[in-house]
This record gives sequence, C-alpha cells and structure tokens, in this order.
Amino acid sequence: MSKDNRDHFPEFSGDFEVQQLYDCNWIVVNCSTPANYCHVLRRQILLPFRKPLIIFTPKSLLRHPDAKSKFDDLAKGTKFKRLIPDETPASQSPGRVKRVIFCTGKVYYELAKERKRQNLEGDVAIVRLEQISPFPFDLVRAEVEKYTNAELVWCQEEHKNMGYYDFVRPRFLTVVANKKPIWYVGRDPAAAPATGTKSTHLNELKRFMDTAFNLNAFQGRKF
Repeated sequence: MSKDNRDHFPEFSGDFEVQQLYDCNWIVVNCSTPANYCHVLRRQILLPFRKPLIIFTPKSLLRHPDAKSKFDDLAKGTKFKRLIPDETPASQSPGRVKRVIFCTGKVYYELAKERKRQNLEGDVAIVRLEQISPFPFDLVRAEVEKYTNAELVWCQEEHKNMGYYDFVRPRFLTVVANKKPIWYVGRDPAAAPATGTKSTHLNELKRFMDTAFNLNAFQGRKF
C-alpha cells in the first residue's frame, strides 16, 4: 500500500503529509465524523496527483446520533485530520492518564459511551486513527509522547485476523522503539467475519468493552 518501512521511523522533512501521499499506492481512511469525511473527499480532488482512495466508513455512521460535526469544523482553514486526539478531561491532565486506546471508525462511539458510563474520562484517553495508510507516524508519536505514563491499547470491532491490527501493530512498536507493547482489545480470530446471531455479537462487544476499560487487564503480561 505504501513504501513506508514498518520497522523504520521516517524522517520528517518538507511537507511530510503530502510526501507520504505521493509515495503510496493508495490511501486508506476510516472517517468517524462528517467533517472529516467531507475534508478527505475535498483533499482527494485538490491533490496535484491521483491515487485511489479507499474509505472504510460504514453506512451506520450516517444515522448515528453522536457522529456529527460543527459548522466550524468545515470553516475556512480546516482540513482533513489524519488523527483525532482525545478532547475529554484526560487530555487536560495527560500525566494522570493510565491507558490510551487507539481505534478507528465507529467503534470509537461505543468506547466513548462505555468510558462515560464507567466515569473513566480522566483515566482513559481515546485517540482516533482516521488515516490508516499512509500511517501517520508523526501524529502517533506526538500522542504517545503526550501520555508518557499510560499503557497503549489498540481496539477494533473486527476479529483479530481481519481488522487493522496486523498492519498498525509493527508501526506502533516502531514509534515507541519497541520499549513498550501495544495491547490488542477486540474479537478473537475467526473464520467468518460475523457471528450470525445478534446475541453473540452483543456478548462479544460487551466482553471486549470490559477488557478495554479494565485497567488491570494486562498487568503482569509480557509482550
């Protein structure tokens, strides 16, 4: 998809964001807000070169009550956000944060809802990776350096062998120079993309939500 080396942290020279787009074969995004969806389409048209754009954003976000943007997010001077940082109290006191959950797409809204229900908005930060490829090394590093005391988690709704984890994990480890793990939270590997029953689907969702906000879930584990 891209010529970035998952085991090598790139040098930031010139317009790194545009250079990454120039060097890739196609662009993969999973937008979680209407504004970002608009901006990525706008960017695609305005780029001085043509690369295929793959958007994984599901139709369900078109009617999700929390998937909304302010008009200010579309005003002059705004643009596509490759990464959306946390904007809750956790971001105001990064030293207190115990866990940073990186995710992409609509699972963010499930995570945000559960975090609020458990009153963990000061202890857990949720960061949305809106552009999967090319991987935003620069922005991910800034988030990791912001929450120096927190453990890192990748959460996805897809099964472990079907989602983004295999792609993002080595790149996250490169960002942290293999000094700390990026734990996986999500569904177990499976041969089928869906369970086939709503009750099983909801039980799996509850299980990995419980793990995502259990701050002792990975205590004592090695990576």
